[in-house]
Amino acid sequence: MGEIRCDRLTKIWGAGTHDELITLEDISFSVKSGEFVVIIGPSGCGKSTLLSMLAGLEMPSAGMLLHNDQPITGPSPDRSLIFQQPSLLPWLSLIDNVAFGLTLQGMDKKDRIRRAEQFLSDVGLRQFANKYPHQLSGGMQQRACIARALCLGADIILMDEPFAALDVQTRYKMQKFLLDIWEGSGKTVIFVTHHIDEAVFLADRVIILSARPGRILDSVSVDMPRPRNVISPEFERHRTMFVEHLRSEVSKAFEEQELAEMLDTRIK
Repeated sequence: MGEIRCDRLTKIWGAGTHDELITLEDISFSVKSGEFVVIIGPSGCGKSTLLSMLAGLEMPSAGMLLHNDQPITGPSPDRSLIFQQPSLLPWLSLIDNVAFGLTLQGMDKKDRIRRAEQFLSDVGLRQFANKYPHQLSGGMQQRACIARALCLGADIILMDEPFAALDVQTRYKMQKFLLDIWEGSGKTVIFVTHHIDEAVFLADRVIILSARPGRILDSVSVDMPRPRNVISPEFERHRTMFVEHLRSEVSKAFEEQELAEMLDTRIK
């Protein structure tokens, strides 16, 4: 089971100091087990901070975070966070990277290698098992990160713009690959992106955050059958809807950034 619930979540950096910054404010939403939810919003609205809290790497300043009705108080192998840049260990082979979490859990080497081989096969990388990260493309490295999360047995896969650094064609292939892996797996995916087309292509539901402090503007179900045609009228309708939702929020974010830079210049 991979259910998540956020109840009136707030995150304040530097609380009680002159540098106090409210990043997220009064965030409430839930994610059902097996759901694919995408989070979009302007830069600086707290999307990555939210994923870090869901992963248990950061604690909220107020509110509650629950995984299967249990409070999130720290990291757990049940929740795996995949970053924008691949986080493979350069001194380990691909198969040892995928099996790394199982090594930390103390699993017998024979068993963990067998399990890692299974998930490398699932992501189409079995023939590269003995290669090192520098010998792989960016897309292959991200596939390996997904294999590692699945190998560890995580119920919830948290993804922070994992395809942002890839070229357009590779990104599109990775999106289709991710859906192929996710469908039928029972895994819950919470995926952050700046890319509206990516949100429409992937999501069961899109959560839209405001400019900082990030608040929920809307939660929109994407009721389109898969695979989705990116040039269909329905796809364009959803794209336009999300662009309109974000237009004023992006402007607010830019204005805030310009004001902060102006104040910083005056202080110096």
